[in-house]
Amino acid sequence: MQVKCLIICLALGLLMLATPICEARRGRGRGRTKSRVQIGLPITGKYRDPESDQYYNNNNGAKILQASHFDLEYVLGHKIAFLCVAKGNPRPHITWYKDGAEIYQHLYMHVHEWRIGDDKVKSKIEIDPATQMDAGLYECTADNMYSIDRRSFKTDFSIAFD
Repeated sequence: MQVKCLIICLALGLLMLATPICEARRGRGRGRTKSRVQIGLPITGKYRDPESDQYYNNNNGAKILQASHFDLEYVLGHKIAFLCVAKGNPRPHITWYKDGAEIYQHLYMHVHEWRIGDDKVKSKIEIDPATQMDAGLYECTADNMYSIDRRSFKTDFSIAFD
């Protein structure tokens, strides 16, 4: 839709009339692109030089094969557990985080780790009994010299009425 605008300017005592065309638009502006390409990755899926491609697409990089369900609602006073299984060469190291901070084993939180073969590791974290303070965002991070892989688990509590 085009709307003609009348602009009256008074300059040096002279009356000047100008009628530029102004456009009124709804929706998306002209500056946005319709492209759905993810920024930062090459369109071809390959990197510019072979060394980068080999580094970032290394078959020996840490990969999480199995992880707990993303969204968990637990009952106060009961046990909650998270599982993370990763593979890589060299064998990845698994680190656990809660709300962005690394977590360590203590009286009510136990971290178990099993080495499976030469290239796999299984890690499990158990919290017993679970309290309101245990609600949050947990993260399992597997890393080795080639890559890092991570999974997140969101938890919230519910109250059981017996």
